[in-house]
Amino acid sequence: MRTAPLLAALLLTSLSAAAAEPITLSQTMADPDWIGPPVEAAWWRWDGQAAQYLLKREGTSIRDRWQVGIIGGTPLRLDGSALADLDSGDVVFNAAATRSAFVRNGDVFVRDLRSGALTQLTRTTDRESRPQWSRDGGLVWNVGNAWYRWDGRTVAQAALLKAEDAPGKQPKVDDLRERQLRLIDTLRDDRARREAAREQDDVWRAADNTRAPEPTYLGKDLAIVDSALSPDGHWLLVATTEKSADTGTAGKMPKYVTESGYEEVEDVRTRVGRNDPLPHKLWLAEISTGKVREIGWDALPGIKDDPLAALRKAAGKDPLKGNRPLQMASVQWSSDSHNVAVMLRAVDNKDRWIASVDLAKAALQSRHRLHDDAWINWGFNDFGWLPDGSTLWYLSEESGYSHLYTLNGNSRTQLTQGRWEASEVQPARDGRAFYFLCNRAQPGDYEVCRVPASGGAVSEVTALDGVENFVLSPDGSKLLVRHSSAYVPPQLSVVDAAGGSARTLTDTRTAAFKARSWIQPQIVQVPSKHGAGTIWGKLYTPPTLQAGKKYPIVMFVHGAGYLQNVSARYPNYFREQMFHNLLVNEGYIVLDLDYRASEGYGRDWRTAIYRWMGKPELEDYLDGLDWLVDNQQGDRAHAGIYGGSYGGFMSFVALFKKPGVFKAGAALRPVSDWSQYNHEYTSNILNTPELDPEAYKRSSPLEYADGLQDNLLIAHGMIDDNVFFKDSVMLTQKLIELRKDKWELAPYPLERHGFTHPDSWYDEYRRIHELFERTLK
Repeated sequence: MRTAPLLAALLLTSLSAAAAEPITLSQTMADPDWIGPPVEAAWWRWDGQAAQYLLKREGTSIRDRWQVGIIGGTPLRLDGSALADLDSGDVVFNAAATRSAFVRNGDVFVRDLRSGALTQLTRTTDRESRPQWSRDGGLVWNVGNAWYRWDGRTVAQAALLKAEDAPGKQPKVDDLRERQLRLIDTLRDDRARREAAREQDDVWRAADNTRAPEPTYLGKDLAIVDSALSPDGHWLLVATTEKSADTGTAGKMPKYVTESGYEEVEDVRTRVGRNDPLPHKLWLAEISTGKVREIGWDALPGIKDDPLAALRKAAGKDPLKGNRPLQMASVQWSSDSHNVAVMLRAVDNKDRWIASVDLAKAALQSRHRLHDDAWINWGFNDFGWLPDGSTLWYLSEESGYSHLYTLNGNSRTQLTQGRWEASEVQPARDGRAFYFLCNRAQPGDYEVCRVPASGGAVSEVTALDGVENFVLSPDGSKLLVRHSSAYVPPQLSVVDAAGGSARTLTDTRTAAFKARSWIQPQIVQVPSKHGAGTIWGKLYTPPTLQAGKKYPIVMFVHGAGYLQNVSARYPNYFREQMFHNLLVNEGYIVLDLDYRASEGYGRDWRTAIYRWMGKPELEDYLDGLDWLVDNQQGDRAHAGIYGGSYGGFMSFVALFKKPGVFKAGAALRPVSDWSQYNHEYTSNILNTPELDPEAYKRSSPLEYADGLQDNLLIAHGMIDDNVFFKDSVMLTQKLIELRKDKWELAPYPLERHGFTHPDSWYDEYRRIHELFERTLK
């Protein structure tokens, strides 16, 4: 009877003993299963009485479905027949809130919210997507270039797009063909019979409402990019490109360690400027008649203005003629199908328009234009219609920060304002309020906020600090909130939509991880000496600094450029955070900065690197170094720097541009030449190499590698299809030619941009650790 308590006591004693030991490098870089799986996605059960969510299964890549009641209790893994009754994320509700629709495993389901009855509308090997309810209770969804509609009784094909010439289309005039038809009676008679049969079929189709509508033919010279059917099934918006357009030369990536035993080659992305993204054309098709009309861009303000005209002239390029090329980013139909809004982006990404479409005239009506001399953000582009079908809402950075606006006719209302950002907008079911993420208290503190749709005070609904995202319950009375903190991966809580305390639903951390004591990062504000204001950072130090002691410094640089690592959330760099604990235990102090270009600080912070990547970021790190020396007993003579991806690029910049300042640096999966990176990211910041060669020259470390005099480690996955391994190979050759010493290259044959194998993680950080131990102490 005493065996179980005894075993539990022994287990606790063992965990306590292990937790008392300093974290090791091997444990830090182990498979993160030892931490416990984060809640990766979550949604409500149809009745609002339970949450369903995804967890990674230990030792596998399998994701299991789990369920927990909102009043608490033991989470249950769902298996067997329970999987057939699952709900899913991205649920859409009908106007009466009596039915929901969602896609699960590529099929469309409808749930009766009064009884819980589940109806499966499709069971195919296709991947259905984008369900939307109509005001009349119908449901439409998409499968490739086809659209389907359910009227509450039957499923029917509502539209089918074909990039082909319509049958019966008259061919181009050809004298030889005309002679054949004039001279050969049989050919002429066969053609007449075919045309008569087709015309008769059109008559029958028009009279027979049991038949699917005729396909919409766009012509053989076009390629279909995207489409959006009105919920009532009457109208179809289509974006196309030229089928024969040159998309640029794709890269070839060699793979040396393969299952086949032979060397293999993988096709990878094109480089920046080789070629520009293909421009779109926009079409409006009327399903009942098959009539297709092109929608022109002339109504868009600024469509003929070239923001790159000066650079084009300096580069000796011809001026832009006519309208700037655009792409359709997304489409939102109102549930009554009376209104549709289209988001359009210039290929140069310096303008974004939201326009409605006059369906009768097939013409755009500009509703909002956002211009940025640098580039339009990748995020904060949410927009949609309120349930009234006439009020358009959208996010815009026009004030310098992402904020929420509504537009009804010519009446525009700014609902949020201030030096903070609104994101992840969800209108309330009744359209009377908006819920969204906000970081009002400080840039890294994220809560769910609420604001009335008619305008008024913004209120914080949660007090969790590290909200990741949230979902409104089916009745709109509660929020299922996914949140995290420095050493707690994303978990679930439930909160009343009106605000109040949160009820915790999950804690997926392992006992071994929870038993450990961790160094809580201090959120610090570093004053900029370069006019940037405050640089926010995370500082890792011992609880008490020893009087008179100088501490070696390690500075960490996060990746992506546009990413926020100084926040109350669980970091993307959780391994690095544990590594920072190890470093502090060994006598270092560590500073991690959200340098200029980082996310969460507004438009000016984001675009500070326009046309010169590396310059403002390095200034921020030099200011951080000064601050550590002045305020944290940092040892200026023993400072190192490291980071991956953009952080690897910045490690190059620091060592090459400021030799002697950092005694060592580790550049992981680094960019060495920005002309090798992709177009979508790089052209926003540096334009293209042909138009703006100076921006690439001063931003690419390969151009100034002769500045290296300190210790450098380069580590890179050889099958990295994001930042190509070639970047590190090119820099290696450059350092050889420059006869540089004190550098090394560590290649990882089976790793891509984000390492996945613990052995590789351990080897990489063993090298970083040894580099710092050798050079900073």
